[in-house]
Amino acid sequence: MLCVGTPGEITGTERDVSAKHWRSKRIILADDGVGFSFHETTIEPGSVSEFHYQHHVEAVWVVEGTGSLTNHETGEEHPLAPGSMYLLNGHERHRVSCHTQLRMLCVFNPPVTGQEVHD
Repeated sequence: MLCVGTPGEITGTERDVSAKHWRSKRIILADDGVGFSFHETTIEPGSVSEFHYQHHVEAVWVVEGTGSLTNHETGEEHPLAPGSMYLLNGHERHRVSCHTQLRMLCVFNPPVTGQEVHD
């Protein structure tokens, strides 16, 4: 089945999930039955957010903005800018610090349901 859509169509629906400093538009979820989930996530400039997915591998591609990623497991810090990609395949606790608004495209496996919390 071919599905075509935009993040704008998700705005204001149950797939548009927000927290204090971030917003995630869950474009593809577990219920879609394709084996992964796909999200557009934005994080506010000047914010620091802590994340941890215990049961999911996450791949993130930065398409807009600048910031840094800190891996709490190792203490390593990595710059983030358009074209940066990071993979969290060990369920790492991590921090994203934003210099300017970050917009990222994220893939999760197994797919999220849309109701998970970060810890």
